[in-house]
Amino acid sequence: MLRSEAIPTTSVLEGAVKPRRGRPKKHPNEAQDTREVLLRAGMLVLTETGFTRSGIESILKSVGVPKGSFYHYFASKEAFGLAVLERYRRYFEAKLSSFLLDDAFPPLERLQRFAKDAQDGIVRHDFKRGCLVGNLEQESALLSDAFREQLQATYESWQRHVAVCLLEAQKQGHIQLTGSLEETAQAFWIGWEGAVHRTRLIKSTQPLTVFLSFFIQAITAKSR
Repeated sequence: MLRSEAIPTTSVLEGAVKPRRGRPKKHPNEAQDTREVLLRAGMLVLTETGFTRSGIESILKSVGVPKGSFYHYFASKEAFGLAVLERYRRYFEAKLSSFLLDDAFPPLERLQRFAKDAQDGIVRHDFKRGCLVGNLEQESALLSDAFREQLQATYESWQRHVAVCLLEAQKQGHIQLTGSLEETAQAFWIGWEGAVHRTRLIKSTQPLTVFLSFFIQAITAKSR
């Protein structure tokens, strides 16, 4: 959950509507297209700056949507932030599925491939983008109960993805757990998010490499 994620950048904004006054004209699919453009722009900003430090004006300017149109789609900045979080959750769940459910590779190699993709994304964006969910978690004391509940639900969903991968590794005899699958998957995300923050701090992917190596060694079945 990184930002590492390869969130589409300029190309997804090319279809943004040009600024105009008042409500947008109701052409087929235009409302959905404009809303999606705003959500994608929000994902880009929140993966870098988080929610409390981000401003709606800069997001609107980046995609050429006037403020009046923004409030046609979202009642408030918080409503927008919650929608961005939901959009990011679905985006990242698709990424997790593509890596962790890929039976072309052994389960633990799937985790490694996911981690490599995340590291490549962080480097590609010059260590400026982290995980939107991790960023919001750091701001949780300043966010509403609705944000905290959605963040927790997001982590639980992501943990289930990892648990499914670990269950397959366990069935194949590749790992040996001392705790439950659920606790082990939770431990993965606790450590992963911490490693992402440290990676951005020191501008090196070494913390992610260290964490993943430690995690896999801790769960790998020992030969007798």
